[in-house]
Amino acid sequence: MNATMRRVVIGTAAVSLALSVAACGKAGDDNDSGSGSSSGGSGGKTIGLLLPDSVTARYEKFDKPYFVAKTKELCPDCTVEYANAAGDAAKQAQQVSSMITKGVKVIVISAQDSAAIKSSIQSAVNKGIKVVAYDRLAQGPVSAYVSFDNVKVGELQGQALLDALGSKATPKSKIVMINGDDADPNAGQFKEGAHKALDGKVNIAYEQSGLWKDTVAAQKMSAAITQLGAKNIVGVYAANDGMAGGIANTLKGAKISGIPLTGQDAELAGIQRIVAGTQSSTVYKAFKPEADAAAVLAFNLLEGKDIKSLATETLTSGSGDKVPSQLLTPVSVTKANIKDTVIKDKLYTVQEICTADYAAACKKAGLE
Repeated sequence: MNATMRRVVIGTAAVSLALSVAACGKAGDDNDSGSGSSSGGSGGKTIGLLLPDSVTARYEKFDKPYFVAKTKELCPDCTVEYANAAGDAAKQAQQVSSMITKGVKVIVISAQDSAAIKSSIQSAVNKGIKVVAYDRLAQGPVSAYVSFDNVKVGELQGQALLDALGSKATPKSKIVMINGDDADPNAGQFKEGAHKALDGKVNIAYEQSGLWKDTVAAQKMSAAITQLGAKNIVGVYAANDGMAGGIANTLKGAKISGIPLTGQDAELAGIQRIVAGTQSSTVYKAFKPEADAAAVLAFNLLEGKDIKSLATETLTSGSGDKVPSQLLTPVSVTKANIKDTVIKDKLYTVQEICTADYAAACKKAGLE
């Protein structure tokens, strides 16, 4: 086990211990409290969960069910009111208003647009509602923030690209950099970390935002190939797996193969591309510890308990607010450590990864 993995194991254990101590519709629907409910009860203990989009696979498949399950464990008579913004900032603002009207006591929100949601958060706080920023640091008077060390995520991505390039990583080597949506504060932190790792080591010859959309990222990659020339690109930084998928298709269409391509979120499709060799790395941010941590913070705020032992760091949001924060540790995933990360944590089974299309590549990678 390398040093990075040891830090992740230790960090995950610490999170699990902290959580233990603290505890002693369809994608895009406005409201999914039927499937999102932690079960009825007093009716007065209601927590709202607002997630930003249904394009990123993690939110509906992992974050929501993990959060609901942990909330139910902590508070059997609590109800979770759920809504997904489907990538629409105005829709998310309406969802906050709906949560206020329904009388929720705590709102956990992953902001579609961290600046645009500020006034909505202020309105909620004015009504005595506590707000937890989840995964993305929203602006406004939020009570707590839980996420991963996002600058570290970018550093891991950048370093993974350099490692994959090997001797080809020179100051003259041209790479393409496709960042996330500037409306998402995490995107800026990923970008910051990636530049820390890459600047001076390679030539970032083309850099654009892919808006977290595979189609946009594919278009930007096509433009980069036109501008730089297919033979002059040695690697691609993609800020997440969704965009990496669009970029991989563009590279294939341009008959470009064998160059490293990064990602993030450890999506199943991303892991499969790593196995197949069309993506070189992703970043695994364990969804369950993050969702569990958010549920614990929300429950403690609901009960009026102190959260200092959980949110031990302080970050400053884009609005200048000082926010108590709980930051978890990410880990880089390559073909070499798929078994020790996403499979070991039961995020995916070998069978889920190694479908018929990837059976031969899985066998070659030792995934059987």
